[in-house]
Amino acid sequence: MSTSRYVLDPLAVNPIDRSVTKLLYVSIARYSAEWNSMLHTHPCAEVFFVTGGSGFLRTNELSMPIGTNDVIIVNPNTEHTEVSSEAHPLEYIVMGVDGIESISSDDTEGGCSIIHSQSVSEQILFYLRSLLKEIEQKQPGYNTVCQDLLEVVLLLLMRHSRFTVTFVPAARKSSRECAIVRRHIENHFKESLTLDDLAALVHVSKYYLVHAFSREYGTSPINYLLSCRIRESLYLLSETRMSLSQISGTLGFSSPSYFSQSFRRIQGLSPMQYRNQCRRGEDLKNGN
Repeated sequence: MSTSRYVLDPLAVNPIDRSVTKLLYVSIARYSAEWNSMLHTHPCAEVFFVTGGSGFLRTNELSMPIGTNDVIIVNPNTEHTEVSSEAHPLEYIVMGVDGIESISSDDTEGGCSIIHSQSVSEQILFYLRSLLKEIEQKQPGYNTVCQDLLEVVLLLLMRHSRFTVTFVPAARKSSRECAIVRRHIENHFKESLTLDDLAALVHVSKYYLVHAFSREYGTSPINYLLSCRIRESLYLLSETRMSLSQISGTLGFSSPSYFSQSFRRIQGLSPMQYRNQCRRGEDLKNGN
């Protein structure tokens, strides 16, 4: 009888920081007539495995061909889109991975890496299918299994290609997420925005977002949204003849009464009192 015994090295270094890397979501996509090839960004990294077809990965500056068994890694906040060949529709599995700040390789261009994974494609596909099965069945402990399978896929890619991963500490990550939400509010405060919408934007829970945003800026996301709307209303009240109902609707308030209530809470007087003050000041300025 012969026996082989192997002992794990307790001091061996894991090249992946398990305390930072987190699987957020997994999707399966196949090209169809409804495919929307618009440039967009994600606050997390995305790892694509092309299971079939061909096409291009586009960024602001580049258009890179992709095909079956290619792995595409898109860095956080990198504008990109996937464009499919009509004759050979793209199919892929994509993972949203939090905690990865940047990935580099010989093929990296404009925040994206393309890895030709033919040598390990069968292994990667096996693990990705196992991951999907875990998520679909949601057996006890499936989150742990999915995290471990993500790590296996990343390690396989690191072993068989020349790319490295930089991991983001939680404090830096939350600062980036808060900055994304703040910028989104400033650009879209006239639209109907909810806390759920803002949390979904950066793939975090709304409770985490409120805590992180308040720590970063000293106010909650919803209060910051209100302050942006009230700041714009000051201009509309002083420089236009729009009614309170029109201003309320323009700035995304649910009703004129809610607008008035929010305005009084922040400014210390009603919208009409503020408008009258502005008009009296203008009259004095003109000598009336």
